[in-house]
Amino acid sequence: MSEQYLHGHHASVLASHTWRTAANSAAYLLEYLEAGMDVLDVGCGVGTITVDLATYVPGGRVLGIDRALEPLERAADLAVAQNVENVEFEQANAYALPFADGSYDVVHAHQLLQHLRDPLAAIREMKRVLRRGGLLALREADYGGMTWFPESGLTGWRDLYQQLSDRHGRHAQAGRRLLAWVRAAGFTAVQPSASTWCFAEPDEREYWSNMWAERMTHSRLAELALETGLADQAELDRIVAAWREWGEDESGWFTVVHGEVLARGK
Repeated sequence: MSEQYLHGHHASVLASHTWRTAANSAAYLLEYLEAGMDVLDVGCGVGTITVDLATYVPGGRVLGIDRALEPLERAADLAVAQNVENVEFEQANAYALPFADGSYDVVHAHQLLQHLRDPLAAIREMKRVLRRGGLLALREADYGGMTWFPESGLTGWRDLYQQLSDRHGRHAQAGRRLLAWVRAAGFTAVQPSASTWCFAEPDEREYWSNMWAERMTHSRLAELALETGLADQAELDRIVAAWREWGEDESGWFTVVHGEVLARGK
């Protein structure tokens, strides 16, 4: 099973992913990482989280996988630039991991499942390669739980994103479904939690507003909106203007809610 990432791999998308770190995107997992562990990062993208995770398991190994080659090339360059030697990257499919059963102490995925048509199948495959007593760590945003001020017309953006996600069989509300998915995959020892990203300081608003304005202008997401007829160019222009307006407002505030789970393998 192979699927395209709805956002695509335009430079504006890949650049925005470099903001993510283990500290701001995988804090719920870090206290459980130990020296010598073998870690698999599924859907690693440009590898900023992956390279960070490698620094938490000295003497261990971290492998980041993604179905797309372009972000993997950036990830490999990042590891070299940061002189992190216990991390590697390779192309692979989350539905058919090319590893033997019980190969990893930790399997991690961040913002992956919302982009898959069959997240449960991917979780079952992650479970297969997890060692007995190993840890599955999943974190997903929940678009329905996102809040912001002032309105600035951003409701139109979220409505369009939800429609695009639904049209292509994806899961914009993945965060709230993680617990149900991992239980359906056969995990019984599960620790659910939630955390947020908050964008309110000037540099944070600039990053978040520019990121979405660029995605709604240049990315595959914008192309799909036009191709499916869910939006015309005028509507996309209004959404981009709304993001610019929000980003320039000194009282602007945006919170992204994430669901998280830690699940122990048997």
